[in-house]
Amino acid sequence: MEDIYGSDYITIVDEDGTEFELEVLYTADFEGSTYHAVILAGAEDEQRTDISILKAIEEDGEPILCAIDDEEELERVYNYIMDAIYELEETE
Repeated sequence: MEDIYGSDYITIVDEDGTEFELEVLYTADFEGSTYHAVILAGAEDEQRTDISILKAIEEDGEPILCAIDDEEELERVYNYIMDAIYELEETE
């Protein structure tokens, strides 16, 4: 499943209970997992380039998003998603 650029907003809560609203730029299934490229919702222009990649996993039967600790996995996913986003922009 791959979503169109800039289509959704989500709210996440960190370990300290702080809520963050994120804009989902792209969602992709890659190497058997689902990943989301996100930025802070309402970010200023200079912050819009601060893209985070979160991995969707299931914990205790509930879907959660988590940071990717494995640097090699993060690099592969980042490159895949950025290539897909650039392709979308070129076709528009």
